[in-house]
Amino acid sequence: MDNPVTPRDAGRPGPRRRDRHGRGMRGPVAPPQVPLAASRGEVFADLVQDSVERLERRWPQLADIDFLVLDVPRLEGPGDPWADESIPLGGTVPSRDGQRGRVVVYRRPVEIRTKGRDERAALVHEVVVEQVAELLGLTPETVDPRYGEE
Repeated sequence: MDNPVTPRDAGRPGPRRRDRHGRGMRGPVAPPQVPLAASRGEVFADLVQDSVERLERRWPQLADIDFLVLDVPRLEGPGDPWADESIPLGGTVPSRDGQRGRVVVYRRPVEIRTKGRDERAALVHEVVVEQVAELLGLTPETVDPRYGEE
């Protein structure tokens, strides 16, 4: 062993200047303003917001309703009202005691039932229309005349 290799000072790690292939450190895949950087939850919330904005033009009283996106519905157990039915895609909480009414859309059940963005947007709008109709005591066709056509 003619040329001994001297180990780097083990007490202080040096800054990593390049990756092992010599091309520099990797950056983000996409800048934050590009839709690729949005999470599935954010994209889904945008679909709900688009649907709400579409309905608010016709129904200004929707400004008094909160629209929420939850991942999955909370199922209580055997005595649960949904135990014998399929998993709900949305729900409503009527206004009471000074609290605003709420429309809830469940993200994962909707995503599971759709294949693409357009199909997902149509189902989200359908769910929002149905829940708003239930909360306002109207038929879905009254809330959105194009309900069921898409």
